[in-house]
Amino acid sequence: MTEENLMPAEKIKFTEHYKKMWPYVKPYWFRALLAVLISIPIGALDSVVALALKPYMDIVLVDKSAQSPAYIPLLIVAFTTVQGGLNYIATYMNTWVGTKIDQDLKRDLFRKLLFLEPAYFDQHNSGFVLQRFGNDASAACSGLLENLKVFISRLFSSLSLIAVLIYNSWQLAIIAIVILLGALMPLASVRRRIKGLVQKGVNENSKIFTNYNEVYAGNKTIAAYNLQESEYQRFDTILTRIFKLAIKMVQKVGWMTPMMHIIVSIGIGAVIGYGSYLIVNGEITSGNFVSFITALVLLYTPIKTLGKNYQAVQVAFMAIERVTEILEVKPTIVNKPDARKLTEIKKSIRFEGVDFAYNPDVPVLKNINFEARPGETVAFVGNSGGGKSTLVNLLPRFYDVTAGKITIDGMDIRDYTLESLRNNIAVVFQDNFVFSGTIRENIMIGNPKASEADFEKAIKMAYLDEVIASLENGADTDIGERGTLLSGGQRQRLAIARAFLKNANIVVLDEATSALDNKAEAMVQKAIDNLMKNRTVFVIAHRLSTIQNADKIMVINDGEIVESGRHEELLEIENGAYRALYNAQFKHK
Repeated sequence: MTEENLMPAEKIKFTEHYKKMWPYVKPYWFRALLAVLISIPIGALDSVVALALKPYMDIVLVDKSAQSPAYIPLLIVAFTTVQGGLNYIATYMNTWVGTKIDQDLKRDLFRKLLFLEPAYFDQHNSGFVLQRFGNDASAACSGLLENLKVFISRLFSSLSLIAVLIYNSWQLAIIAIVILLGALMPLASVRRRIKGLVQKGVNENSKIFTNYNEVYAGNKTIAAYNLQESEYQRFDTILTRIFKLAIKMVQKVGWMTPMMHIIVSIGIGAVIGYGSYLIVNGEITSGNFVSFITALVLLYTPIKTLGKNYQAVQVAFMAIERVTEILEVKPTIVNKPDARKLTEIKKSIRFEGVDFAYNPDVPVLKNINFEARPGETVAFVGNSGGGKSTLVNLLPRFYDVTAGKITIDGMDIRDYTLESLRNNIAVVFQDNFVFSGTIRENIMIGNPKASEADFEKAIKMAYLDEVIASLENGADTDIGERGTLLSGGQRQRLAIARAFLKNANIVVLDEATSALDNKAEAMVQKAIDNLMKNRTVFVIAHRLSTIQNADKIMVINDGEIVESGRHEELLEIENGAYRALYNAQFKHK
């Protein structure tokens, strides 16, 4: 798209995107510049063959001189060899610089991804993340320098060839240049035509990634419910939409290349017709004409495919825009400039008038108030979807409260550094994520600097020592992606061992045993009992038998604390919510 076709706001946006890309180019600017400069002679040397043909044709074919200039073919070969060598160097430089920029960009994008809060992942699926944080970076960098090389070389090729045209016949050159401008005019609308289609294509392709991820992660569910055909149909529907978008792309811009062919052929025909007239009238020689036609063909040939190349350039530009948009994403949960480090909990943890909502119009927690002192166990029970998990997720600031505050020793947790706050909290989820690698590597995540003695103590306290002893490679056994080689109970105990090694002041147990059978639950519960000793514990429990000894039990229904107290106190409340839960679970009447 030409500068004249860009609106002022678009110009500013376009410039800003490339300003943001400059820090990634800057470390390699010399090589990048060298690759661009080399493109100048690569393009300019295209004119050598056409220019050399004039004297050669005039001497050999017109004058029929026996003294043919043998040096001319040799010069053509020599110049072409130089051009080929420069082309190799430029390609090498572009690949080197492009790959370096791509990797630096992906490093920053990955770091950005790591520090985004959970709310971001709630809003975007895995396909979106793979597309925007991985594929777009590659698309941007692969097109950045290579397309620049192509355009620089073609620009100087065109300028040098136009010079040859003018040298041989200014009259024919005017015709050729007018036709050239006519062939290039459709390119002005390419960006406007394809922008919406490219964005839709990116979105649909991200859904393809999501489908692959879901099939991988949910393969057992798919098999158990015979979902193969329905999943296939869902995948096929996405492919059909992608096909329709591809066809629309052809309809929007596919006509440009054949149109350029037609316009170019008109130019060549006009030049041949008028050139014949000029030769007959002695205004140009046959050598002039052959040199002119050669230069014209060399000029027009790349023009005929320029529509497709220009489209690829615009797609690369749009990828750069999407990448810079991602780089501009600011995490909402960050450290305050004057944040303090949390070292220990001396007095209490308090929830004071806490409200929270994922969406502004749908409150999840309402006016939550309670206190937990060091060493106390606070349990949360209540109806499903009542906000229990959300409540404990506020403590390590996976999300921030929308009203009220959470304090530790009287200070708002938002005034502590995120790293120190989370260093003081160990979380054991219902479904703990296990990384690919060994048992040891997964447990050592809790404290990479832990000694072997600390490691051995952690696995013993988590009742994982017998499991490890039964394996041929012990703790160095590779457990596969997401720990597929371990049972559910073993993965939970691994997570507990990880929490032991972290040795945090606060432990959050988010229904850590609810997905286990009775035997596995009993073993995991013993490990949890060890983990809870001398720590402040927040536990979400489905089975009430596991929290009867808690110092405080909070019954949360529909985002509100409806009852609180010890187990015995809550059972005494006539028609109480806790008592109803207890009776339903243990069939007491």
